[in-house]
Amino acid sequence: MSDHLPQNTFDPPGLLHRLGLRTTRGWPGVWSVGSALIAALVLMPVVAVLWLALTPSENVWPHLLATTLPRYVGNTVILMFGVGLLTACVGTGAAWIVSMYRFPGRGWLQWALLLPLAVPAYVGAYALVDFLEYAGPLQTAMRQVFGWTNSQDYWFPRVRTRGAAILVLSAALYPYVYLLARAAFREQSGAGYEVARALGVGPLGRFFRVGLPLARPAIAAGVAVAMMETVNDFGTVDYFAVQTLTTGIFSVWLQAGNLGGAAQIATCVLVLIVFLVTLEKINRRKIRFFSTARGQRPVQAYKLSGWRSVVAFAACFVPFAAGFVLPVSVLLSHAFDAQEWVRPGLARALFHTLSVGSAAAILTVLAAVFMVYGVRMSGRRLPALLLPVTAIGYAAPGAVLGLGILIPLAALDNRVADAVFAMTGNDPGLLLTGTAFALVLAYFVRFFAIAQGTADAALGRVPPSLPMAARSLGQTAGGTLRHVHAPLLRASLGSALLLVFVDCVKELPATLLLRPFNYDTLATRVHSKASLENLAEAAPAALSITLVGLIAVAFLARANR
Repeated sequence: MSDHLPQNTFDPPGLLHRLGLRTTRGWPGVWSVGSALIAALVLMPVVAVLWLALTPSENVWPHLLATTLPRYVGNTVILMFGVGLLTACVGTGAAWIVSMYRFPGRGWLQWALLLPLAVPAYVGAYALVDFLEYAGPLQTAMRQVFGWTNSQDYWFPRVRTRGAAILVLSAALYPYVYLLARAAFREQSGAGYEVARALGVGPLGRFFRVGLPLARPAIAAGVAVAMMETVNDFGTVDYFAVQTLTTGIFSVWLQAGNLGGAAQIATCVLVLIVFLVTLEKINRRKIRFFSTARGQRPVQAYKLSGWRSVVAFAACFVPFAAGFVLPVSVLLSHAFDAQEWVRPGLARALFHTLSVGSAAAILTVLAAVFMVYGVRMSGRRLPALLLPVTAIGYAAPGAVLGLGILIPLAALDNRVADAVFAMTGNDPGLLLTGTAFALVLAYFVRFFAIAQGTADAALGRVPPSLPMAARSLGQTAGGTLRHVHAPLLRASLGSALLLVFVDCVKELPATLLLRPFNYDTLATRVHSKASLENLAEAAPAALSITLVGLIAVAFLARANR
């Protein structure tokens, strides 16, 4: 029996080898080599950052430790755990309410709670400041109502603070926890809750003793994603003037001109990310729950009435309003009067965003399918070991990937230009870093894990008998992928394509670092306009990003019904 098959799989001697479904001996085939090359491409930026950090031209590590690094680390850790705690409370609480109770408005609220995923956190930051600042609608209305004439007549909290950054990031990221927690609560058996209710356990007791322990692995996974996105964020913390490790990479590299110091700060970011991923994996490994009932009864939602239904509705509506209604309303109030809609800069940014995002999404999904299928076809240890490691690209912040991609590409660009000049006498310029190729590569590395996970799960659902039958009828491995797997994977790969594209549209740190000169996308245009306090001109691009995100959220809602 083959070492690469489950012990209960029937394998007549030599059948799989003759069909070409396992090639574990001899020279590595095209599937093994291709899978290894894709993995090397995904891991290249992280390796480059580590190499730059270990071999800096000027060792500024002692200076960083004595000056800015403690502040960067402190702010990042506070933001990370603040957002983690708030998203855990809001996302889990909202998921529990819509899963366990029926009240007016529950039907649309359970889907509306996903809509903040469509609004990037930095867009929410711009909208919140515009709404709460001195000249904003809230303080203006307060002065009119109470007769105040200036800011000396009343007290109002500062808007651009670390606490406000935590609130904005939490409002944008809590859907990650909500989505996973809601799925976990819906999959639980109603028998446990019925027993607890019969024993006199109240609603809070049922939540803490029954629901929360069973959903803890899913909640931990959602919180880990939210915390990683917090570490990755640049637009929000930069706008609120909160110095984090990500802003430190930009300032040390672009302002101080010290590449080695930026790489060393990026290494600190990677350490934090590895810590989060390891913590989440350990949590999932230690806590496992299994359902022994074959036909378990689903949880029956309890009907609320009176003031309890009002409280439940308010508890779910507030995060939806903070994460979606407020930013979209502020953007719409500016967008109606903006002349930005007809300016050529917006059209160019839209074209750049669609073209680069589409190219990156298509290449990412195709490479993910090739690698996952190649690992299954080759049966070799190295590609199988590299497959899970490629997920590190999604965990690594965009600023880290931008740093790790730009330096190797620039070195390769210079070598190619020198070789072309030596042979032809013509200088071709920057072929890679001077074009959108660097952006496509950054998006490819950053979001490869999304496509890879989707392709792996989809291929795992294909019965082994189908490709074996195709190979026995003379189909090659590529032909089997095209004619058997591709039709069955169409829906899953379509969702992966859409999700990768939407994430490419919203990505800001890597785009700021790698875009060619005078090359704007929607995300960079929003950032540049809002950084100049010109939200009216930033609103059309921000609304365009939100519209693209809404399409993905609608797809997610449909898939999770």
